[in-house]
Amino acid sequence: MSDPGSENPEQGGSEPHLILPAKPSGFMTRIRNYFLTGLVVAAPIGLTIWITRWFIDLVDTWFTPLIPERYQPDVYLPFDIPGLGLIIAFVLLTLLGALTANFFGRTVLNFGERLVARMPVVRSIYGALKQIFETVISQSNASFREVGLIEYPRKGIYCIVFITTQTKGELVDKTGHELVSVFLPTTPNPTSGFLLFVPKQDVQVLDMTIEEGAKLIISAGLVEPSRKTLEEIPDAVPLGNPPTGSS
Repeated sequence: MSDPGSENPEQGGSEPHLILPAKPSGFMTRIRNYFLTGLVVAAPIGLTIWITRWFIDLVDTWFTPLIPERYQPDVYLPFDIPGLGLIIAFVLLTLLGALTANFFGRTVLNFGERLVARMPVVRSIYGALKQIFETVISQSNASFREVGLIEYPRKGIYCIVFITTQTKGELVDKTGHELVSVFLPTTPNPTSGFLLFVPKQDVQVLDMTIEEGAKLIISAGLVEPSRKTLEEIPDAVPLGNPPTGSS
């Protein structure tokens, strides 16, 4: 007859397990968390101020010398006026646009373009830059206003794209499909990427804004858009939950 007290504890299995409370975080852990939180708050603000100041100083360096030295504010004031070059640039560009909008300005512009067309290297650079700026400005109201979802590089893998324009011309004639031009950005630098021509029926337009799409790409998926946007993804399976029927 065995002693009940000597019973193997592994056979019962009914005794509750003791769950200890989590170990409180130490002083250095809290200091580290406070530092990282402060860095997350201060870094975007500091970088924004620095980039803005750098741009203003750059424009001032270009346009402030256009003012005669005796009329510059530095002669009369004991401090600098940041942004003066930016104001001068705005005024000059506005006057230039008004000048080229009339007959005389267009005549002078056409004469200058004919001179540039006679220069072998300069005409290629000028023509490419002019076409880029005209395309961007003329389509500024319609470009990059929608975020789309496509299956790339294969079926079952989804990518965020920025829808640019409706594809026209030879590409549509050769393929025989209604195509959409989309820009597929890379992570974490969305300024580089791939230009894809995708059939319109294969592009799903999302509800997220361009800013939300850019944040999602730059953060490598860490900054998620609103819940309403996530529901637009078809057949989405939450991470960590295998599909039904999997072993």
